[in-house]
Amino acid sequence: MSDNTKMAITRKGLWLLVMGFIVMVAGFILMMGGGVKDPNVFNWSMFDFRRLVAAPIVILCGIIIEIVAIMKRPKDSGESTK
Repeated sequence: MSDNTKMAITRKGLWLLVMGFIVMVAGFILMMGGGVKDPNVFNWSMFDFRRLVAAPIVILCGIIIEIVAIMKRPKDSGESTK
């Protein structure tokens, strides 16, 4: 008889999923701002390093963490039985 009572994702995997989500939210927060109230005034601050380079890299890191959390195989011994 096979043991099908084990969870497919472990506690550590769930922790990684949450951390990846938090990293992605931080990237979207970094991307916010740069708008102006007057549409006739051009604002160069929307083209700074933080919005064009740093925020997308942070979001991609969060996506990579999510992929690792989903694809990581549980160990056969202690971690998957908790």
